[in-house]
Amino acid sequence: MSPPSPSAAPRVVVLVLAYNGVDLTLDCLASLRDLDYPNYEVLVVDNASTDDTVAAVRAGFPEVRLIEAGANLGYAEGNNLGLRAALERGAEAVFLVNNDTVLAPDCVTGLVRAWAAHPQAGMLGPMVYTWDEGHIIFSAGGVIDWRNANADNVGAGEPDRGAYPARAVDYVNGCGLLVTRAVLEKVGFLDARFFMYWEETDWCLRARAAGFESWFEPAAWMRHKAPIHHRDLGPTTLYYVTRNRLLFFARHTPPARKPLTLARAVHGAVRGIIWHYQAGRVAHARATQWALWHALSARWGRADAQLWQTDRPSASAPSSIRPT
Repeated sequence: MSPPSPSAAPRVVVLVLAYNGVDLTLDCLASLRDLDYPNYEVLVVDNASTDDTVAAVRAGFPEVRLIEAGANLGYAEGNNLGLRAALERGAEAVFLVNNDTVLAPDCVTGLVRAWAAHPQAGMLGPMVYTWDEGHIIFSAGGVIDWRNANADNVGAGEPDRGAYPARAVDYVNGCGLLVTRAVLEKVGFLDARFFMYWEETDWCLRARAAGFESWFEPAAWMRHKAPIHHRDLGPTTLYYVTRNRLLFFARHTPPARKPLTLARAVHGAVRGIIWHYQAGRVAHARATQWALWHALSARWGRADAQLWQTDRPSASAPSSIRPT
């Protein structure tokens, strides 16, 4: 489809993926209720929450369309479930939103205006601030460091002083990502092998290969309740970040650069294992071990978090990559 004219209001489905965190989900939906955009619908996909999320959403937000996934499908396949439903409901764009976010009232309006002004954009993201009051940046777009096998949120931890203008970026953070119908029809959905983390970065690069830009738009903004620094990640998050980093760079690194890039990714994981053991962070060390093992053996999708629990014997970890 063609991008909207500046005066048009294409149909946008705001897709909220929820897995527990009922209070966060309700705060997110309250902010969506206050959006000033004239043509949107809210769709919640619940990834089998074990708290009162489903009942609370139905009671507090009866206008919201709710899909119960029946299992924890992860970020990728949970959102894919919602994306298919959004397309069936005539969405011209879908705004993927984490449940631990709140949006400014004009967030969607700002993104749609940017889409109209930049017809080559297929993925668009707002300025993302941290959860606290003020304007500390969580993400002002994303940049990929091919040399060191990393991807960074631009400006993370900095006060917003206007240093990051609207521009094409390597990727848009998945906590708030607007994707156009044209991308979905040409590129497809999120790769379920990732389960969670790195899948939006993969998606943006697949879209770039198909001729679409990822666009950062600071005139639109939201807040996200998540750690900025890797040292603050829990063991399960660390597992997926580490494992999927290898999947991403194996898939997208240019051939001439790929051996060195992947070697650096593996080296970084091994250093992380040693550091976590030395710091007494046993669950983090085991999670990183299993991430490396699963990546090298091409085991993707959802993993059993009990593998890295500290009440399991150390022999349960893959000894070939455990430091002595």
